[in-house]
Amino acid sequence: MTHSDPIMTDVFVNALHQLRQHIEQARTAQVPATGYRPLGEILDSMELESRIESGGITPESFAEFLQGYLSHSVQLHHPHHIAHQVAVPDAASALASMVNGFLNNPMAIYEMGPVAAAIEFVVVNWMLEAIGWRPQPRRPDAGAEFSAGVLTHGGSLANLTGLLAARARIAPTAWVEGVPDDLVVMVSPVAHYSVARAVSILGIGSNAIRPLECDQWGRVVADRLDAQIDAVRASGKRVMAIIANACATATGLHDPLREIGEVCNANDIWFHVDACHGASALLHAQTRPELDGIELADAVIWDAHKMLQVSALCAAVLFRDHRSFDIAFAQQASYLAYGEDAESYDSLPRAIECTKSPMGVKVYFNLLFQGEDGLGQFVKERYAMAALAYRVISNRARFECPYKPESNILCFRYDGSDELQKRIRDALVKERLAHLTTTELNGRVYLRFTIMNPATDEAAIHSVLDLIEKMAAKLLV
Repeated sequence: MTHSDPIMTDVFVNALHQLRQHIEQARTAQVPATGYRPLGEILDSMELESRIESGGITPESFAEFLQGYLSHSVQLHHPHHIAHQVAVPDAASALASMVNGFLNNPMAIYEMGPVAAAIEFVVVNWMLEAIGWRPQPRRPDAGAEFSAGVLTHGGSLANLTGLLAARARIAPTAWVEGVPDDLVVMVSPVAHYSVARAVSILGIGSNAIRPLECDQWGRVVADRLDAQIDAVRASGKRVMAIIANACATATGLHDPLREIGEVCNANDIWFHVDACHGASALLHAQTRPELDGIELADAVIWDAHKMLQVSALCAAVLFRDHRSFDIAFAQQASYLAYGEDAESYDSLPRAIECTKSPMGVKVYFNLLFQGEDGLGQFVKERYAMAALAYRVISNRARFECPYKPESNILCFRYDGSDELQKRIRDALVKERLAHLTTTELNGRVYLRFTIMNPATDEAAIHSVLDLIEKMAAKLLV
């Protein structure tokens, strides 16, 4: 059976109908908030192992299978899903994923996906201009000054790529001769785990990570930076990069980008901003001030599959100076790299992936239907909903919020022990009532909301808080 078989047409039509119905049921809370079930139960109830032995599924039996798949999946569209930093994708982005799936144009080499490459060129330039940088010209002149970037499969790869460029600038022979042993990377203790992974993958070693001095909620104290840099240099080491959060994954709080950037520029140190979650705030005048100074960075990471309502994965690594980007990879695969000319746009020389999906199409489709204003309005509204949740929680007995939110991420606690916070969260997920997370700050465990879903309104916030209270009472019996 192939995609051109008439039977598959019926399968697609029925599947789209099922998806539409299921998403509407999730949005209106007619299905459980999460499809959580133990591994063995899912394997057995859906007959996942035996089905692949026989094959030959019919449109009718596939509809039954799809219904099971939907019911056991995480219900991102449910108002009580306030957990992870994963977008509730706009329908336009999902449509792009389907188009990409059929065409299957890996586009790191221009001739394999010319229109997808052209769209990535436009999307990357749109992001560069949002930061305040000069976009890539169609045909750059020798010696021209402009910014550059590339889309990657996730923020972890983007962070790795950005730090690869930082390494190339301070240790240009590292690609061939290996990494010198005097490099240090200065990072906030609440940085995303992918940063530490990247440092080790690059051969620098986790022992080279120096924690930046922060306030009690993990925001970098900028006026201590010079002293920390001097201490590193006095020890005979060189600072390869200073990494700031905009915003931090755990807290949703922002480091002081302008102050950090000014110190980095004065000391000729690579300034890397992990703005995977927060960069989308650039799109609205009310949220943009949280990123004041981001234009001083050497590299910025921006995940579209977070606040741009794009289905996973789609991230960007963006560079203020294209020359920093060009030196990141010092390798050439002669069987693939035919040499760029003025008519092409290859991302292969500037990315880890060779078979790279046309991720930019998903961003572009959302822009086609919503425009920059629509995407910016969504960010503003989700940030505003987190501010509202802060007020609701702060005024509710037995709840506390440690700080005002700066994004759509909010930490809070219900009265009780750290263990109680974890038990409340786990019970709500396993009973499929709500989906939220926990995090640890200053040695204490907090419950955590990430308000990504447009269906999560004030009523949903109150409803989840009611569930937390009821679950706590049940667990404390």
